Amino acid sequence: MIITRTPFRITLGGGGTDLPSYYEKYGGFIFSFALDKYMFITVKRPFADHLIRLKYNISETVEKLSELKHDIARECLTKLNITNSIDVVSMADIPAGSGLGSSSSYTVGLLNALHTMKREYIPLKELAEEACDIEMYQLNKPMGKQDQYLATFGGFTVLEIAKDGNVNVKRANINDSTIEGLNRNLLSFYTGVQRKNVGILARQSKSTESNEKQVLESLHYIKESGYKILNIVESGNITELGHMFDEHWKYKKCLAKGISNPRFDEIYETAKKNGALGGKITGAGGGGFFLFYCEDNHSKLRKAMKDIGLKEMRFNFDYEGTKVLVNFMDYTLAGN
Repeated sequence: MIITRTPFRITLGGGGTDLPSYYEKYGGFIFSFALDKYMFITVKRPFADHLIRLKYNISETVEKLSELKHDIARECLTKLNITNSIDVVSMADIPAGSGLGSSSSYTVGLLNALHTMKREYIPLKELAEEACDIEMYQLNKPMGKQDQYLATFGGFTVLEIAKDGNVNVKRANINDSTIEGLNRNLLSFYTGVQRKNVGILARQSKSTESNEKQVLESLHYIKESGYKILNIVESGNITELGHMFDEHWKYKKCLAKGISNPRFDEIYETAKKNGALGGKITGAGGGGFFLFYCEDNHSKLRKAMKDIGLKEMRFNFDYEGTKVLVNFMDYTLAGN
């Protein structure tokens, strides 16, 4: 048995510029952090048969790999040439469709487990690119590269994405007192809405490819503000982060229909009236979590969010990325 743990992520700046429709023309920039909410993947080889078993929110038991309905698992197993005799179980700390990169955490975590099962060493960047290839190209999902890289590397991570898709990965240079301030002042609340980002991202990608002026101007701003947010955090002047979030929210709503709605606008305005300097919604929008920056009277903001039906998700930061927690593999079975 092998168990991997892979973190989810929250974007601080540059979200949306990691899609090929944008970075292939202009280059992309992402500044994100991984949080201590995880996808857990367990894999093992069955002793008594050659079936493929998959357990997530439903259970699948099939004889042939092609019969698997879970597209990501099917492609991960195909990529590593595992065609039978495998049990895969997944569990997550948060629900799917929450805008925290859960599908990529699953992909990275499963690939990590399967490579470990096969006793194959794979560098982190290669692991992230394998996950990108599966999601973006084998499955043609309208998504970018940040989720896979953050799931792989963890931490406060900066991605510079070249026009050819090559990703330069570096750690943000943040001092301990700034990290403590971010941990204290960044408050996250679940909207209760689970929504896949595919439709929103597809519309954004199509608008970018057709050079729609409003969308391109918004993405250019989001990219430039990403550099500013990185500078703000690295300099320790994190009060400005809340103001940048506020500006970012106005531009993000211009990227695609469905990012916000009257309910989300109400949540945002309520938060600002109760101490938040600014905020953002996770992922492409339309559901998931709001992240607010609030320096004073955190209890007032927490009460206001609770009163309108939102549940707080308290979190810390993850610095390890995907890792193998348990390796009790019986390698006499690994090749069966």
